[in-house]
Amino acid sequence: MTDVQNQPDQRGIKIQRTGVTRVHLPFFISDGDDVQQVTAQIRFTVALAENLRGTHMSRFTEILTDWMNRPIKIPDVEKILFDALEKLSTDFAAIDIAFKFFVKKSSPVSEKISLSAVDCEFSGELLRGGRMKFTLGLAVPFTSLCPCSKEISNFGAHNQRSVCRVKLTFKNFDDVSIKKFVRLIEAQGSAEIFPLLKREDEKFVTEAAYQNPKFVEDILRDVVIALRGEKNLEAFAVECENFESIHNHNAFAAHAE
Repeated sequence: MTDVQNQPDQRGIKIQRTGVTRVHLPFFISDGDDVQQVTAQIRFTVALAENLRGTHMSRFTEILTDWMNRPIKIPDVEKILFDALEKLSTDFAAIDIAFKFFVKKSSPVSEKISLSAVDCEFSGELLRGGRMKFTLGLAVPFTSLCPCSKEISNFGAHNQRSVCRVKLTFKNFDDVSIKKFVRLIEAQGSAEIFPLLKREDEKFVTEAAYQNPKFVEDILRDVVIALRGEKNLEAFAVECENFESIHNHNAFAAHAE
């Protein structure tokens, strides 16, 4: 059969990224001793030389299918990208693997165990002959309570669910824990969120938040300080958003370094 994709192209344009998006596959994600099966949404791309008309789309799926039944640790992302360099005869490959990772939580008083879903993303880029650039993306929920509302009100204070989104770039890929960074980030809110709370737990969490009021800017700065203490981080970007309960808008703050 004629290989139309492999025909030469005369327009002189190297395509920086071409490949597949919105690929949904079951993957096993390994975080230390914790291996979880997740449903991953994947974008997988490579660079295409200026003299080639198209890439081989089926090879992306072949590579991903080969990795479906193997627990994937962060260093394995580099192996997936190297497979793409070799099988697609390219000098650059990139992958984004988005999934929900479940963190075990124990309610503060009754100690009931439940699972909290955290949006995660593994993002890797590899240039032939170079070292992988890896970024861990997390969206961590927690509670925030408004200091101004507490100060001016005779009774109570408005609070809301909040989320902190981070992009973390590392020096050493072997020393990275999803759960560690989830715990570090959620501790900077007014109080943690728990999927399962009994009455005594609800009382505890409500009072904990009331005793720890924070603006969105307070939370952002506390997250930045906590991340600065992580020696394995090469760079990070942080966004905090409060889903306001008494306003028709959200409060937002961001920082990167």
